Amino acid sequence: MSPVVTGEAVVLELRPAGFAARGVSILIDVAAQLLVAVLLMLLIGNVFGGVLDPALTSALLIAVVVLLLVVVPVTVETLTRGKSLGRLVMGLRIVRDDGGAIRFRHAFIRGMLAVFEIYLLGGSLAFLVSLFNERSKRLGDLLAGTYAMRERVVARPRALAVMPPGLQQWAATADIGRLPDALARRMSQFLAQAPKLTAQARYALSVDLAGEASHHVSPPPPAGTRPEEFLHAVIASRRDRDYAAMARQRERTEATAKRLHTLPFG
Repeated sequence: MSPVVTGEAVVLELRPAGFAARGVSILIDVAAQLLVAVLLMLLIGNVFGGVLDPALTSALLIAVVVLLLVVVPVTVETLTRGKSLGRLVMGLRIVRDDGGAIRFRHAFIRGMLAVFEIYLLGGSLAFLVSLFNERSKRLGDLLAGTYAMRERVVARPRALAVMPPGLQQWAATADIGRLPDALARRMSQFLAQAPKLTAQARYALSVDLAGEASHHVSPPPPAGTRPEEFLHAVIASRRDRDYAAMARQRERTEATAKRLHTLPFG
């Protein structure tokens, strides 16, 4: 992740696109441009072949090349705020260094330099420059103050705390209402990250958190309960009780609304 601090002092976590994703998106864009260029040149040759003099035909072909390499990419990036066909396929977007949407100035600088570093040099300069910065920027990005950001990031579902089988009866009658919200969040975060911890760190943290939580839970769990099982039972019971309370509140609200709408008016 790449942290960006906005003007309101809010830290945004943005994921820069990797070199491979950017390379594939560029290849898609170049392939689309070549396909359109070939079709246009064939169209020009068939329609105007033998009608225009060679100089005018050459000028028309040059205009088509400039249109496809500069005008169209810059216009598309400006109107879509950093998108292109290749980036749409790969789930990328060009943004400013501060995370904001790009404007015509940024798209124009990138488009002009793309002719040099991507088309004339075959992408070699863009490849070398992108290797030496953490956001895989090419030369156009460095001068324009932009970089490619991943828009489609797979969010892994967070594992839910599961009630240990041997603690169900105890959790049904235990008083956990005094558990502070901050401590409950720390316990939930620990349970989510526990599989990634070493055995020693996992046990030590579970003991510390269980010791803190035991001051707010009554009665204590059965003898022999492991600290991590105790944390699972507390968090699972707290979640189920909060859900049940919200469900009852929703039922009361719906019942009240139903009665109000059935009352006679006037």
